[in-house]
Amino acid sequence: MIQPTTKHPEQASKFIANEKRAHWHDETLWFVRVKRDRQAASLPEWEQLREQASGIKNHVLTHLPELLDQFEKNAIARGAKVYWAADAAEHNEIILKILKQHNAKNIVKSKSMLTEECHLNGFLERNGYEVVDTDLGERIVQFRKETPSHIVLPAIHIKREEVGETFHEHLGTPAGESDPNFLVEAARGHLREKFCRADIGISGVNFAVAETGGFVVCTNEGNADLGVSLPKVHIACMGMEKLVPRWSDLAVFTRLLARSATGQPITAYTSHFQGPKDADSELHIIIVDNGRTALLDQEEFRNSLKCIRCGACMNTCPVYRRSGGHSYSTTVPGPIGSILAPSRDPKAFYTLPHACTLCGSCTDVCPVKIDLHHQLYTWRSKLVLKNLLPWSKRFPMKVASFAMQRPKLFRLGASIGKTMLRITPKSLSHHPWLNPWGKQRDLPPVPKKTFGEMYRERSERVKQG
Repeated sequence: MIQPTTKHPEQASKFIANEKRAHWHDETLWFVRVKRDRQAASLPEWEQLREQASGIKNHVLTHLPELLDQFEKNAIARGAKVYWAADAAEHNEIILKILKQHNAKNIVKSKSMLTEECHLNGFLERNGYEVVDTDLGERIVQFRKETPSHIVLPAIHIKREEVGETFHEHLGTPAGESDPNFLVEAARGHLREKFCRADIGISGVNFAVAETGGFVVCTNEGNADLGVSLPKVHIACMGMEKLVPRWSDLAVFTRLLARSATGQPITAYTSHFQGPKDADSELHIIIVDNGRTALLDQEEFRNSLKCIRCGACMNTCPVYRRSGGHSYSTTVPGPIGSILAPSRDPKAFYTLPHACTLCGSCTDVCPVKIDLHHQLYTWRSKLVLKNLLPWSKRFPMKVASFAMQRPKLFRLGASIGKTMLRITPKSLSHHPWLNPWGKQRDLPPVPKKTFGEMYRERSERVKQG
């Protein structure tokens, strides 16, 4: 569960303390980012697709009530049962009621960040149900009693040797086994038995089509297909922003999603669901608000609802890559999570908008063109107005403001600072106690002249002709 007192810098320091892991995590995610860039460069119309996707999502957000009504009507016409959940608690209670109606005990679930957001697993386990996450990464973190650290690569923070230890403990594989092919085969055998025993399958929803009442689930492992095809009951959990208006719109998003997420042309499985699979089966669709309506009312942050959960912003973010997903203490980490989480609870997540260099790389790679770094900058202003900026940040800014309004004082401070940088040994300027910020950073060489000095000299030369 989310700990309201948790601060990103404190959690990040725990991840960074293991320098080898932090470096490996950084390199692995950058590798995925490079794959994304190659795929984007392979499509001459890439920017046009991004623009088109952003426009479609704009239409969805400005016509959401009508499109939701249209989706519900068409889904019911295809034989589905549609429910509305105002929050996580209501979502979980609806699922519990369906399970009780069918005397179900064994549940298989494909990857769904919405169910993670609603803490569904823990809720069902407390009510006596076995819930098995069937995505390999999700199953690994479930075994370890952890939460996903990435929305597409949930176990990206775990090395294969650690996966081997986890499988040895839970699946009885040989100790010290770390061969990926062997471990995948062990997981496949374990999960196949769970699929065959399942009473009910739960999935997420990547895209829901208002025009048809159907929806799409994208996976690379086929686990969603098995999980909802073998049981007679399929429960689909859907955030209300997942809509697209028309069937033809899917082509835009399926071309963008996998390329942005994992650097693939398309996911291995793009599964379409149009009502129950047969006359003896049931399809239950739960449409969840859980703060989305409130976010829709916030003009500055409304665009964050365009997110298609590709994770591209995380793969490129220098802060996320170095601090790990768990440091954010929220279901969706990274740049997009640093917008969504404060929108729900500014007091609990006031540190997240500051976990950003404002480099703009997240905005550059977002397939639906969310202005991520602008929204994070706006959140910083909002936190000041809400009096949620800590003293450690307020006081230096007040000092800087005071000095910058007084040119002579500013020049004096700059001169003293330049001198101190030149005479202070690196062992002191980068000492972990005196300057924790400098632990993993190197300052560039101190310039011989300040900008002000160079500007004055240039002005003199201009005057002299």
